[in-house]
Amino acid sequence: MSGSDSPAGAPAGTVDMPALLARLGIPGLVDVHTHFMPKNVLDKVWAYFDAVGPLTGLEWPITYREEEDRRLALLRGFGAVAFTAMLYPHKPGMGAWLNSWAADFAARTPDCLHTATFFPEPGVDRYVHRALDAGARVFKVHLQVGGFDPTTAELDAVWGALADSGTPVVVHCGSGPTPGNFTGPGPMGRLLRRHPRLRVIVAHMGMPEYSDFLDLTERYEGVRLDTTMAFTDFSERLAPFPERESKRLVDLGDRILLGSDFPNIPYPYAHQLHALERLGLGDDWLRGVLYENGAALFHVKPTGGR
Repeated sequence: MSGSDSPAGAPAGTVDMPALLARLGIPGLVDVHTHFMPKNVLDKVWAYFDAVGPLTGLEWPITYREEEDRRLALLRGFGAVAFTAMLYPHKPGMGAWLNSWAADFAARTPDCLHTATFFPEPGVDRYVHRALDAGARVFKVHLQVGGFDPTTAELDAVWGALADSGTPVVVHCGSGPTPGNFTGPGPMGRLLRRHPRLRVIVAHMGMPEYSDFLDLTERYEGVRLDTTMAFTDFSERLAPFPERESKRLVDLGDRILLGSDFPNIPYPYAHQLHALERLGLGDDWLRGVLYENGAALFHVKPTGGR
């Protein structure tokens, strides 16, 4: 399937991305939630989504099922000047290996924010420190897939190191699309009480517990939210964003970052931007979400450099 194609039944609502960027006067997009990972791991992720229909009641066709070079070209063509390589282990023994792959990927992909990950296991603090020393700029944690409590004592030194270094951590901690044993605002609330200086980026706006994660964002200065899949037609059928919270989106506008979940999305990339634009929160809000907030957090230069 080519990058310009969309699966059967995909939403028609998209935007002219070059025109949108020109109107907003921004040099491109800072997308903090995109996935690049070793091929054998990505193949397993895609196999999961191919079978996810029974879990959500909705088919989940991968729109951008392409080879790595093609996916990079597509993402840059959409206007991304900085993006991530979100990857995550689901069992012990994977974290250090994934971080090694991600370091190599970042070295050969200068517009990628060097991404790392971790799992509660012996030696996790050592390989997280190695990743930080190697230049990791963002970490990814998936509480639903990993199935672990973020407050486990095994990770206390890791969270402390990330808080001390100010390194952002994208955490899938909401209970969408299906709840896990440690998803929801409770575990993250306990973690933030223990490490209040953490720079946590709540993936998917905390879907479906939007209000609770907005509360945490208001309470802790370091917490941000990414827009991944939120507000799209697909997600609005599963977990609609509560209209009563629209004002808080404006109030917290400088704490909201663009995320897309590319390439693992069941609709065209431009639909995420359309979904954000149609919120009607204004060009200043959209300019911040699409570029300025992420550029400030990750020190992205207007040319896409670092």
